[in-house]
Amino acid sequence: MLPEACVANILAFTSPVDTFSSSKVSSVFWLAADSDYVWEKFLPSDYKSLISQSSDHNRSFSSKKEIYRCLCDSILIDNDRKMFKINKFSGKITYILSARDISITQSDQASYWSWGNVSNSRFSESAELKTIDRLEVKGKIQTGVLSPNTKYGAYLIVKVTKGAYGLDLVPAETLIKSTNGQMNKNTAYLCCLDEKKQQMKRLFYGNREERMTITVEALAADGKRREPKSRDDGWMEIELGEFETREGEDDEVNMSLTEVKGYQLKGGIVIDGIEVRPKCLIPNLE
Repeated sequence: MLPEACVANILAFTSPVDTFSSSKVSSVFWLAADSDYVWEKFLPSDYKSLISQSSDHNRSFSSKKEIYRCLCDSILIDNDRKMFKINKFSGKITYILSARDISITQSDQASYWSWGNVSNSRFSESAELKTIDRLEVKGKIQTGVLSPNTKYGAYLIVKVTKGAYGLDLVPAETLIKSTNGQMNKNTAYLCCLDEKKQQMKRLFYGNREERMTITVEALAADGKRREPKSRDDGWMEIELGEFETREGEDDEVNMSLTEVKGYQLKGGIVIDGIEVRPKCLIPNLE
C-alpha cells in the first residue's frame, strides 16, 4: 500500500474527476483525495483574489476542497457585476458578465430600456427592451482570466416576453474577435420562429422581410437558421461564437450581437448578460 502523501502527490497530477473517483478505492485514497495539497492544485491560481472580491468574502472555509465546491456553485464578484464558477469535474473556468457589465445600445435611456430584478436571474438587475430600431450588444473579456488551451463559446443570455415584437423579422449579426487575430462571424435570430406571427408579418411588411433576410443570411456560416436555445436555468441563449485560449497569452476578446439592418422597431427581449464557458465539458453531475 502506497503512503498517503505519495498517493496525494499522484492525484495532484490528475484531474478533479479522477480524484473524486479514486476516493472510493480505499481509505488511503479517500484521505489523500481529501487533502488540501491535492485540491489547491485544482483551484484557480487567483482563487484568493476571487474570494476577496466576492459578495460573500467574509465566509470561512475549513478546507481547500470546500473552497473548490464553493467555486463550483459560483460566486458573484466585481461588485456583483460578474459571476465566476468552475466545472466540478474538469476545473475549467466560466464567467458570466451581467447586463450592467456589458454595453447595450442606449440602455441608459428609460424610453428604450427598463432595468429591474427578473425571475431566475443571477444578478440584481437585467435589462428589458421597450422599443428600439438599432440593437447593439457588446462585451469583452481577457483570456488570461480563463482556463488556458481551451475552446470557449460566448452566449448572450436572454428571455423573450409575451408581448415581444420585431425580433424574428431579420437575423442579427454575431461576432467574436480577439487581439491575436481570431475571428468568428455568424447570424442568429433573437427569438424562435412562430409560424402564425410570421404569416401576419408577411402581410404587414410585404416582401421587405424576405429581402432583408436574404441579405443578412448571406453572412451565415452554415446557411442554417440559428435561434436561441433553452437553458436549464429558465433562460435562453444565443451563441455569439467561439475562440481558443492559449497558455501564457492574455488577449482581449470582443463579443457582439448587432441588428441594425432591418430598421424595424423591436421590443420585448430581456438581457441578463453574456456567458463565456468552455465547450464540450464533462457534465456537472452530482
